[in-house]
Amino acid sequence: MTDTTTTPTAATPMCDRLREIGEWNPNWQPFYELDPAWTEKFMTMGVSPMLKGVLDAKTVEFIAIAVDASCTHMYAPGVRRHIRKALDLGATKEEIAAVLQLTSVLGIHTMSLGAPILLEEHAAQRCADTAPNTVSR
Repeated sequence: MTDTTTTPTAATPMCDRLREIGEWNPNWQPFYELDPAWTEKFMTMGVSPMLKGVLDAKTVEFIAIAVDASCTHMYAPGVRRHIRKALDLGATKEEIAAVLQLTSVLGIHTMSLGAPILLEEHAAQRCADTAPNTVSR
């Protein structure tokens, strides 16, 4: 039996880069350990368009919110992370609500998942912006 937790035999520059920039999802680790080469190909295919700079960072976050909040995915930690990043990039509450509304045509669950998170994160950002001498999140 082979130990799959050791260093991969194939180079994985995209996976390594995602770790370096803080974008590695720990949920990806099990399939990375099972097959690092496949994971590298998958990540390269999925992430390269976002890293090429064709779309501005805020638009990328809007797309990520839509994907994570969609009724076929419903990944709340990702919705929260991408809403937080969109707000940090200057997105308005109304813009993010519009993304959730557009995504809701896939199912109303998009709004029931995303709307409370948007309100929480918007309130947290407003508190952070108005509090003196605070450390950013």
